[in-house]
Amino acid sequence: MPWKELHIITTADKADAISDQLSNFGANAITFRDGGDDPIFEPSLNTPRIWAKTIVIGLFDNTLDISPLLEQLSDYVVHMIDIPDEDWVRRSLDSFKPMKFGKKLWVCPSWQTPPDPDAINLILDPGLAFGTGSHPTTSLCLAWLDENIQSEQQVIDYGCGSGILGIAALKLGAKSVFAIDHDIQALESANHNSRQNDFYPPVFTTFLPENMPDIKADLVIANILAQPLLELAPKLASLTCFGGKILLSGILYDQVEGINNVYKNWYIMQHPISKGEWVNLVGIRANNI
Repeated sequence: MPWKELHIITTADKADAISDQLSNFGANAITFRDGGDDPIFEPSLNTPRIWAKTIVIGLFDNTLDISPLLEQLSDYVVHMIDIPDEDWVRRSLDSFKPMKFGKKLWVCPSWQTPPDPDAINLILDPGLAFGTGSHPTTSLCLAWLDENIQSEQQVIDYGCGSGILGIAALKLGAKSVFAIDHDIQALESANHNSRQNDFYPPVFTTFLPENMPDIKADLVIANILAQPLLELAPKLASLTCFGGKILLSGILYDQVEGINNVYKNWYIMQHPISKGEWVNLVGIRANNI
């Protein structure tokens, strides 16, 4: 069905109050957008930030009379946009195509036939979780796993999203994967995708961070962002067995030095692997550090 969007230009201190107004009036969805040129790449964990100039966007059923709401918002600059009827889910799914990583790994949408049935095919339905392989950070990790995963390795995927990296590790020969995420929706997606690829507990298990078992892995994967990686460094180090490796991603090139300076307290850090402005870092857990 058709929709209408209200775009309200405001400031950081008023954005939440406007969001409440839209919600109380029956908005189907509310999002915040940068109203200026103030990109926020990575706020600290549990510390929300809103842009100094913020656009609050409310999505409404086109049949709803929103004229009373517009009167309430008369002190703000408001733009209304008509959204035509469209199959948004199908449009999103159509943009996700089979992709090859490294020499032998393919990531294929669950609704398409793998182009090479004899390849190592990871069947994926990302749902609302991050991770299809299209972003450079995930692509870098998949290519690295294709070349470096070893049989019988125990793997931790910290911040698993759709589960794509942990499932890829299993497809490439890992023994077991512990997938960790603070988002319940991500864990549901990861479990769904693992079952689609015929991996079940105890081979593939998911946990909230506070519920994960006391384990050490041969390989720890963390495709997050630089600031959370810095804050999680002691935790991730405690999860890596001596001689094991850590694969860090979600890092911009100018953040490499800062990440290396922290992680070298536990790891022997390797040369960065880059794709555009994004970088992967690999470290080997050392006994004498």
